[in-house]
Order: sequence, then C-alpha cells, then structure tokens
Amino acid sequence: MSKNDYLFSTTDWFSLREAQNSRIRKEIAEMSPNTILSTPIDDICDELKERFWITVPTLDKDGSHVTQKETEIDVSHERGRHFMTPGPHVRKGTEVTLTIPFLGEADAFKIRPSSYSSMPPMGEIRGQILILKVIGEKLDAQTVKAALDLSLGKIEGSLSNLRSDCVPYNDGIIATARPQLEARKAKLLSDQNLVAELGFPLRPRTNQPSTYTPPSLRRILRPSLSSKTNALTFRPEPALLNDDYEHILKVLDGMAMVMERSPSAFKDIDEEALRTHFLVQLNGHYEGQATGETFNFEGKTDILVRVDGRNVFIGECKYWSGPKKLLETVDQILGYSSWRDTKVAMIIFNRNKNFTAVIESIRSTIPEHPNFKRFLKIDGESRSRFVLAHKDDPSREMIVTVIAFDVPTGLP
Repeated sequence: MSKNDYLFSTTDWFSLREAQNSRIRKEIAEMSPNTILSTPIDDICDELKERFWITVPTLDKDGSHVTQKETEIDVSHERGRHFMTPGPHVRKGTEVTLTIPFLGEADAFKIRPSSYSSMPPMGEIRGQILILKVIGEKLDAQTVKAALDLSLGKIEGSLSNLRSDCVPYNDGIIATARPQLEARKAKLLSDQNLVAELGFPLRPRTNQPSTYTPPSLRRILRPSLSSKTNALTFRPEPALLNDDYEHILKVLDGMAMVMERSPSAFKDIDEEALRTHFLVQLNGHYEGQATGETFNFEGKTDILVRVDGRNVFIGECKYWSGPKKLLETVDQILGYSSWRDTKVAMIIFNRNKNFTAVIESIRSTIPEHPNFKRFLKIDGESRSRFVLAHKDDPSREMIVTVIAFDVPTGLP
C-alpha cells in the first residue's frame, strides 16, 4: 500500500472542529436578511445541525466478506534478500482482501482523533466500503487473520476515539449557531424599525413594503412587531405579546376552574352556552374585543380576539372524545387560522373519564399531527404547549396551548 492508504491521517480533529465552527459562523453571516427574519431560529438551527453534524462510521462486520487472488509482489527491498541486478524483482504471491461495508461519513476516515496511535492503520475507502488487504508470498490462515485483526483493532479504536471527540461538537452545534442567529436577527429587526424612530419621512425604496406600526391600545392587548412572515419579503406585523397570551390563558383557566369545582351549576348548558361564559369573562378584561362564532379565514372559531381587524388569539372549546377527535380539532384550528394567527388555545373538557389518562393521551397525540414541530413545555398538571406549522407556510409557527379540565358530573 502507498502512503495515501494510511487512515486517520489527513487532518487533525482540533483543526477540523475549528474549521466546522468557522463555516457555521460564516454561513450565518452570509444568510440573506429575509431568511433570518422569516424563518424561526429553531428551524435554522435544526438545518445547520443536520448539515454540519459529523456521523462517525460504524462498521457492518456482518456484511463483510473475504476474497483472494494471485498477484505479483516486488521483493527487491525485502530484508534478507540479495540480488546481483537492479530491480524490480517480482515473485508470485497471494492477495487476501477483506471488504467491510460501513454506515456514516466516509471522510471521517481522514480525521486524526485527539487520541491516536503513532502508527495509523492502513486501508482503502471506496464509497461506503472499507477495504483491508494482506499480501505475501507464502500466506497462511493464522498469519492473515492476525494481520486483519490487528488492522481492525486499530481502526475500531480510532473510530471510538473520534466518536468521543464528535459527541460534544455535535451537541454544541446549536449552542454555536443560536447566539449569532439571535444577534443578527435582533440587528436586522432594529434596522427594520430604524426609519420609524427618526421622526421625519424618508423616501421608501422601490418595491419594498412599508413598515407597519400597530396603533396603541387602551388596556391589555399590546401587539408587538412579529418576526414571522413569508420567505419572499419581510414585513413586521402585529402579534400578541407573550404576557398578553398568558393573561388570556389565565382568564380561561379561571373560568374553567369555576366549572370544574361547581359542575352542578353548569349541568344543563350546551357547547354554545359554555363558550358564552368564557366570552363574558374575556370581554370583561378586553373591552368587548372577544366575539363568538366569528368567521376567521376558512371556518368558525369558538373564541376569537381581534385587534384592528387582525386576529391575535383563537380558542376552541371541545369535550374530550379521544385522540382521533383531538387531531381533527387541530385540523379545524389550522383550517380557520390565517397566515397571521400565531397563538391559539384548545380547551378540552373531560367528563367522567380517567383524567390522568386523558392528559397523557393529549400529550402523546399532538406530536402525531403532520404539522407538529416541537414540544415547548408542560404548564402545570393539565396544560401543555406545542408549536405547529401553519398549513400553508411551514416557516410560520403557531403556538398551541392545550388546557384540560375535569368535569366529573353534569356536563352532557
């Protein structure tokens, strides 16, 4: 074999790690502003993690096989041999080849791990195949097996060391990318809003949308400029602030707790009356901005909060009817949620069923929906929060809080 057949000897791990991290930082710095502004940071991080993840090869020894053939060997420089004429001096010999498939990145065989042997193993990489050869004039099974075992031991050891190096690197890709993404996004958002703060009109650029500043509101709903928009042109839009979202959930939670603790008082009400109780409470806080059965995009919603003609909150009240109905409710919300809607709630009432099992079913069923992106958190014993993708634009995210309440008797 030639010098080029030495494995784990092309580049050292530390240099490669720094080069990978530099590539991540460079890619973020060169991303278009629209990509940074219109794509959730979690999505960009996931993509970078997938692209820069190093998958250390795993040998498939069960799929290996051995072949042999006759070959010519130049013995001119072998010890103990003396020739009267210059070489090459060729003799007939035998070549034994062990072929081993592997899963993972072939280029990883070029990386010298942080812990390595001064005599690296030798081999050849062809696609997803590792090839080891033993060549000699008079080979026997014991000699060949010993040579192959030695090479395999060195290769497995190098792969194990490299795997240990890659674990903290792979786990840290997002930690490397996120701060730079957040810093760049904050700067771009600041630049977007710069003109609005100058105090005098400027000539807009050709084909660029105007920056929209939502009107001030008198009480609780305080729209912020959302960074979620389409991937073609970025335009800030009103969005419900997180503390306002939490306050709405708190109002809904308080009303549901009243029903949960006094089921007999609500035993004869139907779904429409049930919704009305929530709307009364919301209108008490939001000056009548909450409405019922209001058309929103493709369908109807149980509870809708609008600001200046824009939907900022959607809620749906349902009785628990099993996982299938829960997924249908998710479809329903996605169906009448427009591109602007970013925060919704599902209020699930349980009646005379194992409440613990219902909560567990909710938390295991939502991730089965095709628009599910990730689980956010558990808010108490019966509240869970998820992130779903809008049905027409995967880059826009919708926060869905599912609140479950146990009403053991009364409600039909």
